[in-house]
Amino acid sequence: MNSLEKLDHIGIAVKDLQVSIPVFEKLLGIPCYKIEEVPGQGVITAFFKVGEIKIELVSSLNQENSLSKFLEKKGEGLHHLAFQVDNLEGNLDRLEKVGFSKIGLEPSRGAEGKWIQFLHPEKTSWVLIELCQDSK
Repeated sequence: MNSLEKLDHIGIAVKDLQVSIPVFEKLLGIPCYKIEEVPGQGVITAFFKVGEIKIELVSSLNQENSLSKFLEKKGEGLHHLAFQVDNLEGNLDRLEKVGFSKIGLEPSRGAEGKWIQFLHPEKTSWVLIELCQDSK
């Protein structure tokens, strides 16, 4: 089925993981379970598992990517909501047919080896939405 039924993670943009990880460890009362660089996106991520949902802290590795521009313009805070899907292409086709548009032409590799695609926030009430599918 092509629907967004499961929230996978909440992405939070941060300037410095070394500062933010201890803050979230104290806040959540759990340790960060994974730090991962995603060179294709130009970011480094840190994950926390909170029940069935993950919190992803995401920080820029360079000044030329969209996350760096987001941090410069809006500062730290909520960056995106990511939904786990079984059929990325099917969901993208369905969403495009009902008026949503994707950022970029093709899905790319994101953290945890997942295939990802973002939807343009102009069409989603200015909330950046990520669709992610486990590698197969």
